[in-house]
Amino acid sequence: MKRAFIIVFLFCCLSVKSQQSVARKWNEVLLEAIRNDYARPTVHARNLFHISAAMFDAWAVFSEESQSYLLGNDLHGFVSQFENFKNIPGAVENLREKAVSYAAYRLIIHRFSNSPGAVKIVQLANELFTGQLGYDANFVSIDYSTGSAAALGNYIAMQYIEYGLQDGSNEANNYENVYYTPINAPLNPSAIGNQTIIDPNRWQPLSFEEFIDQSGNVIKEKTPAFLSPEWGNVASFALTENDLTNFERNSKVYHVYFDPGQPPQLGSNSDNSDLYKWAFTLNAVWASHLSSDDGVLWDISPNTIGNISFSSFPTSFSDYPSFYNFFEGGDISMGRNLNPVTGAPYQVQVVPRGDYTRVLAEFWADGPDSETPPGHWFVLLNYVSDHIFEKRFKGEGEVLNDLEWDIKSYFILGGVVHDAAIAAWGIKGWYDYIRPISAIRYMASKGQSTDSSQYNYNEDGISLIDGYIEIVQENDALAGENGENIGKIKLNTWKGHDYIDNPENDVAGVGWILAENWWPYQRPSFVTPPFAGYLSGHSTYSRAAAETLTLLTGSECFPEGLGEFIAKKNEFLVFEEGPSQDVKLQWATYRDASDQCSLSRIWGGIHPPVDDIPGRIIGEKIGRQGFEYSLQYFSGKTNSMPDLNSEVLVYPNPITNELNIKFYKEVDSPININVYDMMGKLVLTKTFLESTIKINMECYSKGLYLLNFSDKNLNRLIVKK
Repeated sequence: MKRAFIIVFLFCCLSVKSQQSVARKWNEVLLEAIRNDYARPTVHARNLFHISAAMFDAWAVFSEESQSYLLGNDLHGFVSQFENFKNIPGAVENLREKAVSYAAYRLIIHRFSNSPGAVKIVQLANELFTGQLGYDANFVSIDYSTGSAAALGNYIAMQYIEYGLQDGSNEANNYENVYYTPINAPLNPSAIGNQTIIDPNRWQPLSFEEFIDQSGNVIKEKTPAFLSPEWGNVASFALTENDLTNFERNSKVYHVYFDPGQPPQLGSNSDNSDLYKWAFTLNAVWASHLSSDDGVLWDISPNTIGNISFSSFPTSFSDYPSFYNFFEGGDISMGRNLNPVTGAPYQVQVVPRGDYTRVLAEFWADGPDSETPPGHWFVLLNYVSDHIFEKRFKGEGEVLNDLEWDIKSYFILGGVVHDAAIAAWGIKGWYDYIRPISAIRYMASKGQSTDSSQYNYNEDGISLIDGYIEIVQENDALAGENGENIGKIKLNTWKGHDYIDNPENDVAGVGWILAENWWPYQRPSFVTPPFAGYLSGHSTYSRAAAETLTLLTGSECFPEGLGEFIAKKNEFLVFEEGPSQDVKLQWATYRDASDQCSLSRIWGGIHPPVDDIPGRIIGEKIGRQGFEYSLQYFSGKTNSMPDLNSEVLVYPNPITNELNIKFYKEVDSPININVYDMMGKLVLTKTFLESTIKINMECYSKGLYLLNFSDKNLNRLIVKK
């Protein structure tokens, strides 16, 4: 029996658990609760934020500097009443941990009370709450006026419960949709072709004999509804009115943050019909990379993968073909010659491309037993926290204790992934865009649009590509006993579940199949998530989280310049045998991991490229905006939005050799940098006209240096190791 798909990173030893803060322990319970609930990424992004924010508020009550988020404030029209808490001298840390625990415990129990894994979740929460921490689950008072930290935690949880019932999520009705209705009839993936679709530019539900969601839960509905198409209505963390566009369909309003514009449309009235065909045929071609037997070997180490600058992302759909490698797979990654933290070369790791692509598709899919994409990035955050030698906020200042680090980092990342969910699903609900399984089968059913001399020519048909997408001819193995398939479209692609009887031993492989039978590289009981494609939630979540971790740690790099996950030979893949050898997924930076996640959804047949890049671009904006917005709560100065354009990122810090500097505002005039040593001596002057710059400091002595940006009136301290 193959192991359950739970993300476990290298070197995370059991001994670490005894050293974990109480916030970390509750976060681990929350992640396990998500894994035992329905796979609802929007709902769980909200759960991650609200529970993290409740812990932050409980922590902030005992801080002279920090300002609570909800407690005692007017938030999105919800007024939280709060009188100052009477601290008991000398017991602050114990009281703080108790308040944090009661708040987290009550809110987790409430949010997961109707979960299919509710019994297990309650058991896990009680094991920590009463078994390890020794608290009383029967104490339910909210009267904190006597100085009871337990009552304070209960009260904070109650405030978040009440706030959550009016935040636009429709929690009281189990988050059900209020007005969205799909335009297309469902597609049965087990049937031939796609005969029921009306509009090939709109989302199509899927219908199953048995639907099992990404967390492994059997769902009663044979045709799962669109998850959260109205999520743009939910109260956000740091999104603003300036980010919002309101659209109307059928007299109903759709709130869209960071509107990316309409994706390519298929049809004679569309100016970008060819881009539509390019995008979805790329899915079929990349599915031909899902075999370890094709002889293609790749070095998948950071030597060759990663290191894409934000400015390299295409800004218009017409530029997308130059960003992706249509036939070989992948993007414009350049990799790195040396580890940016240690200065040492990365070890080459050559594996079959088909092992890499399949592992990628399953690892970043987060399932089964999924903590969903936002939870996946909390797992990554915990991994990073376990390997940071000194926990300094933004990589500078005093070292934080584990509790303060966890409380602040969960609060920030929670707010960011919550906003990513609101933005991505607001866009999904409005643009209501088709998924690859529907688009590929639909176009193939129309015929081909390449050769007008053929009888099966149709303007909306699929594009022919020699060796990948062709017409079934006489004497073809796919022609059928009576030639019934002659003239149909065939694909050289991953062959699908008809070729897998036993996932423990069988591999579908790549070969020619009828396009009407094309499947994404997903489980047959899941196939594609039950919501529209455009834009990619994975790309949005991942880029937002990667930007958050970069700003939080003050470095774009994983600790020591390497994050790593091992997929063991013939143990990791779930719905077919594999990989054929051990595969290490490796990332130098958080953004490298994010970009890899984005590609995984294309190889998995879940998203075309047009879903991807807008998610990356919007995710970066959300990550930066959410991080900057959170800072006011740590200083106690609320109700002000920092100037996002003035932020400069200097990383890594401490440095070994190379210093990286990034301005978020476009540089339109020369910027002067002066570097001073600890004695105040000017050791370097540099002028540049780029938003990013690298400075080689290999020859400089160890110690403290001051970077002065004279034209910007900014200073940054760095440490040379």
